[in-house]
Amino acid sequence: MTILLAFSPHQDDTGAVELACQLARSNNDTVHAVTVVPQAWPTAVAGDTDRDFKLWAKEEGEWSASKARDVLAEHPDVVSEASWCAGRSVPQALLDRAAELDAGLIVVGSGDEGPHGKVFLTSKTDRLLHSSGVPVAIAPQGYWCGPTGRVTRATLGFRGDDATWSLLDRAAEICRRVDASLRLVTYAVRGRTMRPSTVSGAEEMVHQQWIRQATAELQEAVEHLHSLGFTDDQVSSEVAVGTSWGRAMDRLEWHRGDVLVVGSSSTSSLLQRVFLGSSAAKIVRNSPVPVLVVP
Repeated sequence: MTILLAFSPHQDDTGAVELACQLARSNNDTVHAVTVVPQAWPTAVAGDTDRDFKLWAKEEGEWSASKARDVLAEHPDVVSEASWCAGRSVPQALLDRAAELDAGLIVVGSGDEGPHGKVFLTSKTDRLLHSSGVPVAIAPQGYWCGPTGRVTRATLGFRGDDATWSLLDRAAEICRRVDASLRLVTYAVRGRTMRPSTVSGAEEMVHQQWIRQATAELQEAVEHLHSLGFTDDQVSSEVAVGTSWGRAMDRLEWHRGDVLVVGSSSTSSLLQRVFLGSSAAKIVRNSPVPVLVVP
């Protein structure tokens, strides 16, 4: 499989490169880095300004591809290539290039404005997520996996609906192929309440009942994984409880080699598109590890 890496030569953060190579190394895939440079507007007769712009864009693209090759050379065990293309929309240009390369995955980095060690969605990444028909992996700001880093565990956000069960089988297949363990997590987020104590007590009873139900659904999923050949040390489950999405994520232990797998919204009308629902978006923005968003 080809992994398309969205490469930006003007960013100091090489987290996307690290993640792309980590994913490729885990599954014997190839990495193709692509830089998108601005495209000139078509004119009836090209003037000097237009020719100068096209020349600048070509030089910028070739320099970017050369820089991408230099960065990828730090991962000599990963087969890689680099190229550039022109486009007025970076997300659309990446999608077009992914289709040309028959890429099965697009890898992007987090914006420079985001906190170090967290996933931060830029406006371009957000548009890409709303349009991509293939999974998109997002590296946290400053991500580093090391020269031999591989994926060792996938954490799947489990909702218990039909879409998540389908995603579970896909994640299980990938984990078996890359020899990684699988952790299932259901998030139980409950904000603070300012209501009377009697109502708060009723809310707590409902919350605890929901946790018990989620735990039972997780156990059913674990038994399903056992039927697929997963052993006890290859699968685990947990309900992450917190008063906010950030606190729920902090309750979980994270290790180097972890990736978080999130399914796109089951209520989206954009079929076969990576469309983040409100819950998935909050999970992604609070993740301390790379996130793989799957249609």
